[in-house]
Amino acid sequence: MVDIAEKLATARMAIAKGRIRMQAQTLALIRSGTPKKGDVLSVAHIAAIQAAKKTSDLIPLCHPLLLTRVAVSFEAQEEPPAIVCTATVQCQGQTGVEMEALTAVSVGLLTIYDMLKAVDRGMIIEAVHLQHKEGGKSGVWQAEQQ
Repeated sequence: MVDIAEKLATARMAIAKGRIRMQAQTLALIRSGTPKKGDVLSVAHIAAIQAAKKTSDLIPLCHPLLLTRVAVSFEAQEEPPAIVCTATVQCQGQTGVEMEALTAVSVGLLTIYDMLKAVDRGMIIEAVHLQHKEGGKSGVWQAEQQ
């Protein structure tokens, strides 16, 4: 792990996004709330939050962080049919929360895939990326439009 002992604790924030493309009927099934495994977006929401909290257990050289906020949202997109996941993670610490935000999005989207793979194995998880980060020595960073 990188030595962060000399770094000052500052407010840190990261926003990550990604999406899962699917068939139109799969999106309709999510909206109906009637998939066999239950409410897809509620389960994916909890999975994403849990993943952010467990990032250091999943990524070998990540520091364990005391997160102060994990907010996850899902938005349906009509063309192409997809669900967009956005995760915002914050902490007061010596290192950033980019990996926690990216992990939250990834696991949220993987959970959607898992819950619906029986009806749509062709779903595609794509465009998982860091959208914005604040804090630390490097300050604010914003992605180009995606």
